[in-house]
Amino acid sequence: MSQRETSVPRTVGDVMQEDVVTIDVAAGLDVADRLMRADRIRHLPVVDRGRLVGLLTQRDLFRAGAGASLATPGAGRAPGVTVRDLMATEVFTTMPGSTLESAVEMMLLKDVGCLPVLAADELVGLLTQTDCLRYLADLLRTP
Repeated sequence: MSQRETSVPRTVGDVMQEDVVTIDVAAGLDVADRLMRADRIRHLPVVDRGRLVGLLTQRDLFRAGAGASLATPGAGRAPGVTVRDLMATEVFTTMPGSTLESAVEMMLLKDVGCLPVLAADELVGLLTQTDCLRYLADLLRTP
């Protein structure tokens, strides 16, 4: 077996982000907007008492501010609207031991930009399209 074959990550756990920014289900949209802007992220797993209950995306926030100026964070959003009101509750997930191939196929089939990674119902990571593209770029650079 070549060096490349033995060192190639093969599971979600090899590629996923482990330091995941989350947001509480009761948080306001302004908090979500600030988090996404500050950390330059597009997907926020939504938790309720530590358990994954949904997913909020940058696209969800844009839709909530439809017609508002993108130059003004939070403009046009109804006051009192919370993450719970906008989050997707049907969240496709994966596990750290799943193959990258199966995770990527699920992302393509379900047309989602990320998969929260769960181990024993605990959020342990996040696999995004960007993570998969970085991995592919690394493979293409490897002689």
